[in-house]
Amino acid sequence: MNILIFQHLACETAGAFAELWAAEGHVMNVVALDEGDAIPALEGFDLLAVMGGPMDVWQEDLHPWLIAEKAAIRTWVQGLRRPYFGICLGHQLLAVALGGEARPMARPEVGLAEVTQTPAAATDPLFAGLPARMTTLQWHGVEVTRLPPGAVVLAGNAACAVQAMRVGAHAWGVQYHLEILPSTVADWQAIPAYRAALHQAIGASAAARLEAEVALRLADFSAAATKINANLQRALLRGLTAQS
Repeated sequence: MNILIFQHLACETAGAFAELWAAEGHVMNVVALDEGDAIPALEGFDLLAVMGGPMDVWQEDLHPWLIAEKAAIRTWVQGLRRPYFGICLGHQLLAVALGGEARPMARPEVGLAEVTQTPAAATDPLFAGLPARMTTLQWHGVEVTRLPPGAVVLAGNAACAVQAMRVGAHAWGVQYHLEILPSTVADWQAIPAYRAALHQAIGASAAARLEAEVALRLADFSAAATKINANLQRALLRGLTAQS
């Protein structure tokens, strides 16, 4: 695959997915939007992966590149009709770019939390083989509050009703983090805005324990990322077959 990755912060990479894609020999083109990278022509890519970041989807005055990013997402999903995979901010951008809405939560959801699949996930190609309930790493203060046209909810919990969604047949977003690496929690706690959200959500003492708690679940996170990656590639192959 030729994979296009939209990145919004140096330490919010594709993580475990990038490791899988590199091992499989796929080509990755990382566009660091927050550093001024230009979005290339989209037609030469097979998969668009959009990562997380500390900015909010509506902050176009502070981050003008969000305008071009949303336009690219619309072109990719609605025009080119190719597979899209968004995590956290990438999940919210998918919703907003295609006509949905994302707004601040009453309280950030940060730390380990369980999400539950909806009935729609039982037949969704991305969620095939995943458990109906999963413990996930959350780190967000914004949630999708209105789905875009053609979207279905695939997972949720009490804190956030739209933890995962599919738009149409080939675009997915997940609010939680599947790309976890051993260094992820420490890297994110070094970012003042992320650390503040963590302390607000679970308190300083729980925040100090989070890295160790996540370490105990790294094998589960890795297995989920591996399964999601395999499912993404099957979806891509089905799409290419349908177009031929």
